Order: sequence, then C-alpha cells, then structure tokens
Amino acid sequence: MLAIIPARGGSKRLPGKNIKLLNGKPLIAYTIETALQSEYITKVVVSTDCEEIAKVAVQYGALVPGLRPNFLATDEASSNDVILFTIDLIEKEFNTKVNECILLQPTSPLRTSTHIDEAIELYKQKKADAVISFTKEFHPLKWNKYLNEDGVLQEISCLDNRPSYFPNGSIYVLSKQAIISGNYYTQHTYAYLMDRKYASDIDTQEDWDYVEFLKKA
Repeated sequence: MLAIIPARGGSKRLPGKNIKLLNGKPLIAYTIETALQSEYITKVVVSTDCEEIAKVAVQYGALVPGLRPNFLATDEASSNDVILFTIDLIEKEFNTKVNECILLQPTSPLRTSTHIDEAIELYKQKKADAVISFTKEFHPLKWNKYLNEDGVLQEISCLDNRPSYFPNGSIYVLSKQAIISGNYYTQHTYAYLMDRKYASDIDTQEDWDYVEFLKKA
C-alpha cells in the first residue's frame, strides 16, 4: 500500500514544525520511519512544497517524486486535493495503478507501525471505503454546553450518555473511490480506535511540549 505524508513548508503556529527537531530528530522522521516499518506499506511518499523538507524526507528513506505546486500549499488547499495530486504523480512516475492509500500526518509522531498495520488489516477485512483513527472522549458530550453572546450557559440538545469518539488525525486508510468522491464517511467507513497516549496531534507549542515530554519519558 502507498503511504502519503503531507508536509507543507508553511506553518503559522509552529514555523518549520515538520522538520523542527523533536528530541534531536526532525518531526517528520518519526512518521517516515514508522511507515517504513509497516508490513503492508510498499512506498512512503512525502508530498511537500519545500526543498528543505524534501531533502530531510529523502534522508530518512521517503520518496519525493516532485514538489507540490503553490496552489496546493496554502491554508485553503484540501488534503484530498493533495492526495489526488500525489497519486497522479506516483502513477506516472512508476507506471502503476494506485487503488488505495494511507495518509499519515507528520504531526502525529506517537503512532506505531502496529497501529498502521492494524488499521490496514481492518480496512482489508471489512472491504471498507475508509478506515480512520479515532480516540474515545473521556466525558459524555452532554456535559458540554454552548455559550451565548452574554456568556450564559445553554444546553446541547439531543445528546445521550453513550460514549463518543473523535478523529485524532493519525491514520486515514482510503480507497480510490473515497478519494475521488472526497467523502471519507460512508456506510462502509470504520473507526480504528487508538489510546489517547498515542494520538497526540501537534498543532501548538503546548502540543509540542507535551509530545516532547512523552518521548523523553
């Protein structure tokens, strides 16, 4: 299976975070190395608009068949468009047909190759359109409240006591059909559940500090 790691150069909250050193290693290196350890992944491709990220990616064993165009490196660019562009590049570069792929964001460095392989196995077992990694919420959603303009608490309606789950951003196993349609959530989309301690998504300095602490522990 093809693994795609999207890593654009621009990052407003944490400038250069994809190659910023996390405990002495570029952040993106953790995802590349984990993907290369997978039993099912045959190619690890980094999609980037940045020469420096591309150089680091190749150093750690990934393929970079070409830089992403500027219009796919903005805040408005969708991940799905990046996936479609990268698949097209791979199909032309290697004269092959891509029917599915796994998207691995570099901001989730705590996932393991076991998580990746289990998600892919679930995808194959279920003949799924997509398998997406989720994590269980600690508290029922009905404990949450809305706030009106004056700061007054308001109830969230139509909620019960069932546990809820949120997508943690670590793993997306996607069929070509799901990618082309841009709809990852169908009647044949399944959740791969991950423990919270593996599901950190680095977006802020606080996130970075927390993951750095866990890596040192």
